[in-house]
Amino acid sequence: MKRGDIVTVSASVDYGKPQPSVVIQSDWLKTTDSVLVCLFTSTLVNAPIFRLSLEPTETNGLKQSSQIMVDKIIAIPREKCGKVIGSIDEGTRLALNHMLAVIIGIAD
Repeated sequence: MKRGDIVTVSASVDYGKPQPSVVIQSDWLKTTDSVLVCLFTSTLVNAPIFRLSLEPTETNGLKQSSQIMVDKIIAIPREKCGKVIGSIDEGTRLALNHMLAVIIGIAD
């Protein structure tokens, strides 16, 4: 599992059933017992600052139009992460990086 991979996670009951999530944690932290992810949703909203839209592709493994909830960063125990179902492309990774910088307050 590496940064940009899409995995299915079982988050807390606050976020419902298992759902796809994108790994945002640095690959340098492979030995930690948890991994930082942003959850996906299939409930699409117009929120370009904190929702990143993706269409299903063979590469990302998504089944339906979805959005990365950039404002929903959570640490998940590695054992609660399912197998890698896909990965985001370079353009999506760059957009996500920018959105993460805005959300956590390090963008100028």
